[in-house]
Amino acid sequence: MNSVKANTLVHLYKQLKTIWTPPAVPARLCSLAACTHRNRNDALHPLWQSPLTIPGGTRQSPINIQWRDSVYDPVLKPLKISYDPTTCLHIWNNGYSFLVEFDDSTDRSVIVGGPLENQYRLKQFHFHWGAINEWGSEHTVDSKFYPAELHLVHWNAVVYPTFEEAVMEGNGLAVIGVFLKLGAHHEGLQTLVDALPAVKHKDAVIEFDVFDPSCLIPSCPDYWTYAGSLTTPPLTESVTWIIKKKPIEVDENQLEAFRMLLFTSDGEEEKRMVDNFRPLQPLMNRTVRSSFQSRHLLNTEVQPKDHAEQIRP
Repeated sequence: MNSVKANTLVHLYKQLKTIWTPPAVPARLCSLAACTHRNRNDALHPLWQSPLTIPGGTRQSPINIQWRDSVYDPVLKPLKISYDPTTCLHIWNNGYSFLVEFDDSTDRSVIVGGPLENQYRLKQFHFHWGAINEWGSEHTVDSKFYPAELHLVHWNAVVYPTFEEAVMEGNGLAVIGVFLKLGAHHEGLQTLVDALPAVKHKDAVIEFDVFDPSCLIPSCPDYWTYAGSLTTPPLTESVTWIIKKKPIEVDENQLEAFRMLLFTSDGEEEKRMVDNFRPLQPLMNRTVRSSFQSRHLLNTEVQPKDHAEQIRP
């Protein structure tokens, strides 16, 4: 083996090590957006390594939302949220996040309105976060990263008999995305944070009942919406994304509680659960619509309605 090939193999081996083992926090971070983007992708969990793109895929997620390029659509309805806290069942560490799962056998926890034509049942919610506060969210706004992002996953039980079937269809899922930013302590989130040590390891499951996830949704009604995909395998293009414009605030200790979780099972070498996000995907020919007034109108002949209103019972 010549020296060029040997050096190439050493380089590839080092790259592979970085994929599996998150690097130490750099002493001094580059402030440029390009540097942040590069650094945040240095230590991706293997779940997001292959495939990073879907052959022939035209509506993959997540994306960078360009505020000035989003199109105000006055036809978008208010988003109505109705969650029954007693439908909450479990918290489960599935090896790449923690899922809070709900009883979805009836229409007790649902959303309707917004860009949706049908009522959608809540299946679960989970988060994505970074090793440090400079990144962590899957979606970005004008290339701005947030430390974490909440996803509330719903499925179209009006059209499809099971969640598994809905996952495979273009209008099968609706996911509400909420950005988390560093700020004040979040009382609602703390109930969840207090339970996380019990699911530190992969495959750990605990009962978690009577929790209302609407406390994690900002009161501001404004949102962006676009047609996209799941951000974890099978990456199916089945999601109507509803991305809330305003983030919620959480404190440093609450974010650190996320980072104390592990990708690994009890007894295995510990790997901290951080940087569990998928890289940004190309927008391609999609339009991102907004429920709030921006620079452009989707239909200039339609007069803007009153400010959209998020309705809860």
